[in-house]
Amino acid sequence: MRDHAPAGPGKPDSAVVRDALGVGVAVGLSGFAFGVTSAGAGLSLLQTCALSLLVFTGASQFALVGALAGGGNPFTAAAGAFFLGTRNAFYGLRLSQLLALPRAAKPFAAQWVIDETAAVALAQPDRRSARIGFTVTGLTLYLLWNLTTFLGALGAEALGDTAAWGLDAAGPAVFLALLAPMLRTATERATAGIAVVLGLGLLPVLPAGVPVLVSALAAPAVLWLRGRRARHEPTEPRTGKNSENEEASR
Repeated sequence: MRDHAPAGPGKPDSAVVRDALGVGVAVGLSGFAFGVTSAGAGLSLLQTCALSLLVFTGASQFALVGALAGGGNPFTAAAGAFFLGTRNAFYGLRLSQLLALPRAAKPFAAQWVIDETAAVALAQPDRRSARIGFTVTGLTLYLLWNLTTFLGALGAEALGDTAAWGLDAAGPAVFLALLAPMLRTATERATAGIAVVLGLGLLPVLPAGVPVLVSALAAPAVLWLRGRRARHEPTEPRTGKNSENEEASR
């Protein structure tokens, strides 16, 4: 059977599906780590599964249960999770234009607007491929993430104390593994480095959940320093026709 490729310089549907499944399966399996981490933080099996079903954004979920595990105030923990989740609103603005879904489908699609679905959809050459990539990634990841969350939490309850097995470190380790490849530029690495220093430095003196909020100041700080540096750098002499025109006008 031939691929139903779109007209023009498009991408075969099978290639889009293959890429989307790869992302969905690879990330979906980390739901095990979230289930273990959530159970270790004291959340019940029902609460853990509800988080994955309703929230469905890994970074926010890990931030929430991590703050709770550290003894943080539930409102502070929720604030940190909410802050991390606001990035999905910006994804939604871009994807709304790209996918141009029917109005009735938008509320359901909004649940799947996360890092992975946005990355796959935005990497496609046309709208048809973007819709396929978004749908396959979202469906695969949602089903697998929730299934592995359930299995991870169930297994953690059976094991008992997750800290005794060292499984309480699984969540942060997976989160760092997902984050590290995204730090490609010097600005991104500097922002991440300052955020780590702020978070770890303030951890002993601030309530659990608050350091992650303060570490968000790393982004505007790096942007301010970068802008200040750009203003103080000497401008390069202009060459070419513009220079010749200036000389002629003198």
